[in-house]
Amino acid sequence: MTTTLERPRRTTLSTLHRDPRDLWPEHARKLYDHLVGLYGEDDVLPTLAASWIANRRSDNTRRAYARGFKVFEEFAREHGTHPMAVKFALADAFRLWLEQTPTWVRVKGGRPGEMARTGKPYSDASRANALSATSSFFTHWDKVSDDGVKNPFDAVQRPVIDPDYSPTPGYTEQEWATLVATARDHHRVAAYRKRAYALLLMLYTLCLRTDSLLNARIEDLGYDKGHRVLHLERVKGGGRKKKPIPPVTWDALQDYLDGRTAGWLFQTASGGQLDEPAVWRLLQALAKRAGLPPRGAHGVKGDAITHALAKPDARPDKVQRWADHNDSRTTQRYNRRKELLDDSPGYGLAADVAGVLATGTD
Repeated sequence: MTTTLERPRRTTLSTLHRDPRDLWPEHARKLYDHLVGLYGEDDVLPTLAASWIANRRSDNTRRAYARGFKVFEEFAREHGTHPMAVKFALADAFRLWLEQTPTWVRVKGGRPGEMARTGKPYSDASRANALSATSSFFTHWDKVSDDGVKNPFDAVQRPVIDPDYSPTPGYTEQEWATLVATARDHHRVAAYRKRAYALLLMLYTLCLRTDSLLNARIEDLGYDKGHRVLHLERVKGGGRKKKPIPPVTWDALQDYLDGRTAGWLFQTASGGQLDEPAVWRLLQALAKRAGLPPRGAHGVKGDAITHALAKPDARPDKVQRWADHNDSRTTQRYNRRKELLDDSPGYGLAADVAGVLATGTD
């Protein structure tokens, strides 16, 4: 007796169809939705701009470039020009507009989410980011276009950014110890003290970017050659790395996790992913409670590098690898920033003047 096996019905091409936009990361999808609301689905701009954002390597770059492009799009629209039709004259006018236009800020006492352009003009860094982001968009368009596209931002002058200058005040090691102790013992919300304490220690002792830590999951914790480690899927530049976790930090982390074995390493009360604005608000609140100047989330890593380089037995090459810097010059900038303050000749001159004033002699 012969048994005939029935072949499964072939799947048609239509059932295999998938929209590649479904694979876009968060900031690409958000930019697409924003632009579709302005230009409609038939315009090529939403898809082109979102695919450009999706093509960036890091989530931090995607977020910053999407934000900068929205500023440019608003400017172009207000001047009656489609963003893809901008030429050099208007691109250069965008540079000038950024120098004098107030930024968006929340309206005090207004409706939820109500914003107004009443803030300070864009900083040098913000202007440089917006110009860099928009230029990157045109460069991407040129690469994917069959006909080639002239980048109108090629000849636009950008703000000169001094790599040795940072507007964010740095903390001494003692001030950092005060901030960490405040998180552990005096956070206004007692239920969040363990999370705040562990989060600050992880950022500081592992020299982490905030986005890298917030994207980590409990499953990324491990053990290797006698060290507790955090497996980072994304560090600056898109690579992977193992970060050893010091014992004091590991103990604080385990106390916070309280036996939890899955999910985001740092999560909200409802189990969602903690975001960067929440970390920024935490640092501001802790600094105020500790009597310290406000601290930005991105400044934590800078302080960690500065303090590590100041150790008597510091090896710059080890600090460089620990900080995930490919170029040693990046690491040494933190040294120079500190030296510009600590070694200022002005202190010696002031001491001489004070001595003369105290004795009344010349």
